Amino acid sequence: MAKPVRAALGGVWITCNFCQGDLFRDREVKLNSSGMEFMSLGWANESATGLICWNCGYVHLFVNRDIELYKQKKG
Repeated sequence: MAKPVRAALGGVWITCNFCQGDLFRDREVKLNSSGMEFMSLGWANESATGLICWNCGYVHLFVNRDIELYKQKKG
């Protein structure tokens, strides 16, 4: 199971847009386009950091590579 993280961007802590929670699961998300998939070049699509709210499951996507993740203990 994924470990919870807190995240910041430019020194500002990120909170969930839906429930205002501040713990997330993180994962890489491919931003696939149908044209690239059609040409079997899906691997070349850009990727984003996905933050999935630990509380409600709302998914936030960040293409900015300056996002900082901090591991947290659950609880």
